[in-house]
Amino acid sequence: MQTEFSEKFYLDTEGLSTLPEKAERLFEHQISNWKLAAGGYQSLLSVEIKKFEFGNFTIEAHFNPGRIISSSAKVDAKSINERPCFLCSKNLPAEQKAVMAFDNYILLVNPFPIFDKHFTIPTLGHVPQLIKPEITNLLTLSSLLGKGYSVFYNGPKCGASAPDHMHFQAGNSGFMMIDSDFAELSKSNSKIIFEDAEVKTLFVTGCLRNFIAIESDNILKIASEFELVYNFLNENGTEEPMMNLICSFDGSWRLLIFPRIKHRPTYFFEEGEKKILISPAAVDMGGVLIFPREEDFEKITTELIVDVFKQVTFSDDDFHHLAEKMMASEKG
Repeated sequence: MQTEFSEKFYLDTEGLSTLPEKAERLFEHQISNWKLAAGGYQSLLSVEIKKFEFGNFTIEAHFNPGRIISSSAKVDAKSINERPCFLCSKNLPAEQKAVMAFDNYILLVNPFPIFDKHFTIPTLGHVPQLIKPEITNLLTLSSLLGKGYSVFYNGPKCGASAPDHMHFQAGNSGFMMIDSDFAELSKSNSKIIFEDAEVKTLFVTGCLRNFIAIESDNILKIASEFELVYNFLNENGTEEPMMNLICSFDGSWRLLIFPRIKHRPTYFFEEGEKKILISPAAVDMGGVLIFPREEDFEKITTELIVDVFKQVTFSDDDFHHLAEKMMASEKG
């Protein structure tokens, strides 16, 4: 598979054995040798942050103008077909380098970052953004990157700016609010749907965005449980159910599944002063809302945050109904 990706794009990682080591060398090389990336990470120093406390969890709003391209990306079929894929090797900038991540995935530095270290992890081949056949690869990549990173997936209609090219992203752990909030939420806001000696599935509510957490140190078990959730979410359709995923690994995996009902809230499509450019994806589901325009960032209130999540995620009633169906299935 490596022959599909020109050798000139690979960074020399001789002497390095682990993926975090290779990622660190790639990052250092790119910010030293690629002006676009250097500027992107320099811009993070001026990101403005507002913090909103909701009892036992926190939501942050970030004014990050460097994310304007991603947040406003046109992802309809016509627009996708008319633009070159920016994740295909032939279309990458000459300054952009890669390292092999795993199997047919490569690691690239994201030049429009949210995280202090932000990577995009696309497949070598140009295949659609579909998670079901790739879930074990997500879990494997998470274990290879280790506890220093969260690996996440945006569905083709849930924030992926390249829905035509399969890819994950990774950012340093501890950045998203869910990293620190999960322990308390799993104690006070969760319901166990299934648990045995090897895997546990929780439904977590009461934190603005209802989500499912699967925990296991057995990759086959967690992949199987994910497929069960996937199939329940996809009962009435043939397309991939709308979702964002956040995966972390610290000796065992924690996979968070955020079911979605809508790509973007109504604010995104308004005109004039009513417009707010927000396009929620996995990082937003993880508790960090990204606003690339200052005028939108200035409008943020607790009430607006509540409404954004209400518009794009499962309602409490629908989520409880899903939990009941899954519990009945697990018992059966």
